[in-house]
Amino acid sequence: MAGKKIAYIGIDLLYPALPALGQAGCEILEVITCETDNVTEFNTRVCSFAKKEGIPLFIGRITAERLQELRRRGCEAVICGGYYYRVPLVDGLKMVNIHPSLLPVGRGAWPMPVTILKGLHESGVTVHRMTEGFDEGPILLQEAVPVLADENLQTLTEKQMAVLPGMMRRLAADFDTLYELAKPQGDGEYWSCPSEEDYPLTPDTPLEEADRILRAFYGYECIYVADGIRYELIRGVAKGCETAPSLSAWDLQENKEGFFPVLHGVIQAEQWRKIMEMPPRCAQRQVALPMKVRFAKGRAPDASAADRKDWL
Repeated sequence: MAGKKIAYIGIDLLYPALPALGQAGCEILEVITCETDNVTEFNTRVCSFAKKEGIPLFIGRITAERLQELRRRGCEAVICGGYYYRVPLVDGLKMVNIHPSLLPVGRGAWPMPVTILKGLHESGVTVHRMTEGFDEGPILLQEAVPVLADENLQTLTEKQMAVLPGMMRRLAADFDTLYELAKPQGDGEYWSCPSEEDYPLTPDTPLEEADRILRAFYGYECIYVADGIRYELIRGVAKGCETAPSLSAWDLQENKEGFFPVLHGVIQAEQWRKIMEMPPRCAQRQVALPMKVRFAKGRAPDASAADRKDWL
């Protein structure tokens, strides 16, 4: 792939792949990304790289016409590393995707939280051909990473990002051979996109379960419900208490420290806010929705990070 003309598609989730491809000698014709909330997910590093390197940047939904135009300009391959929309397949373009699990296990839009929720001890990164079936294409490269007992979404993602430069160097060094000899996946395991709404925290949630949920969604909103009021917590950490506090001991209405009780412990959140109405806000508007919700809905958010000023 060294010397090949390529296009890169993705947000910051797997950002190290982008500069690594450039350093490996690929000529990057265009960088394609999409709008993000820049609160829980970002595109700033991808955009900055393109501008710094003088590479054309497109922010939006990719179309077959755009890919066909890239092919007419000499583009030989497309590398996708985390993107909110389905990428059309185009004849004559070798298209691969970087997926943050060890396929064929962990197909789906957001496998990292599920890895932690399941208590697995290993995860990794897979580079595979893009096909009509999501995450089903033949595998070019894989690399495993360990998942520790106290792993959270942020630390797991950092481990996956750390292996990307080496993988991209290997990909660029022998792309055509790896592409042609890619191994079929066979039967796999699809993981439905997890949602914080499916894992609500309450004062009765056992400490161990609260810890697992908070680690799985660390950096994203977790839902906490008490006395009919919903709260959204970001970067919460569960801590044990010798004496379990009762809900009455906490004034959640005047919560200034970000403490929320659970069974035999408390959660301390770095950011939190109270939601006045019980229906999920996701059903009403799309403000800073996590990646897996955007993948499922197939559209980007329609509000900016300025709408998040009500976070404490």
